[in-house]
Amino acid sequence: MLLAIDIGNTNIVIGVHDGQTWAHHWRVQTVRQRMPDEYAVLFRDFLSEAGLSLPDIGRTVLSSVVPQLTRGIAEMIASRTGHPPILVSSAIDTGIKIVTDQPERVGTDLIANAVAGYGRARGNCIVIDFGTATTLTAVAAPGELRGVAIAAGLTTTADALVGRTAQLPQIELVPPPSVIGRNTIHAMQAGLVLGHIALVEGLVARMKRELGGARVIATGGLSIVLQPHTDCFDEVDPWLTLDGLRLIAEQNR
Repeated sequence: MLLAIDIGNTNIVIGVHDGQTWAHHWRVQTVRQRMPDEYAVLFRDFLSEAGLSLPDIGRTVLSSVVPQLTRGIAEMIASRTGHPPILVSSAIDTGIKIVTDQPERVGTDLIANAVAGYGRARGNCIVIDFGTATTLTAVAAPGELRGVAIAAGLTTTADALVGRTAQLPQIELVPPPSVIGRNTIHAMQAGLVLGHIALVEGLVARMKRELGGARVIATGGLSIVLQPHTDCFDEVDPWLTLDGLRLIAEQNR
């Protein structure tokens, strides 16, 4: 059994791969103040629901963009499984080459996305991850992570707008009936949701021109919500990052 853990700024995504498929996966809120032993209880409860325990795990791979949690969770995993996790970074063999100006500063989630995307496309691809930030990672044949575009995530933008205005309410982040909003809620949905889609479509078009064409794969919690409202995604997989971690673990057996 492979345990894959992706620690993000907003959520921690956890998956168990049985050698054939993702048998189980979970998404929980990231709490920086939570102690490693508290996360151990959380992991134990998830695995228990699946009829598993931490000692059943044969290998673990860990990606983290939250330094406050990385070491504690890695040490907790090592003490409870008997093996240290593979820690994703630009310094290990990921199967792709990172050709940015500062490879060591590329987020480990972006590396995992690039590995998974290129593994599926086997050629130029753009991986869009809708999270705290919306990231577009450009990968080119023969397996080079060329670079990334980073924008504020849809939820992040909505929270900032509501937090910095006196009269705008919290809204459901779904597209409105028309881009021309006839009330406050529809007007906000037009600007936020349709505006975010337009931003992504524009960046994708520009990246495709620079790459000479690319397959577009979307991931992250909001990818399913946005998929019906744009034709720029060739594929959507909310758990793509986990698959990148799996491939990296295979590369570092």
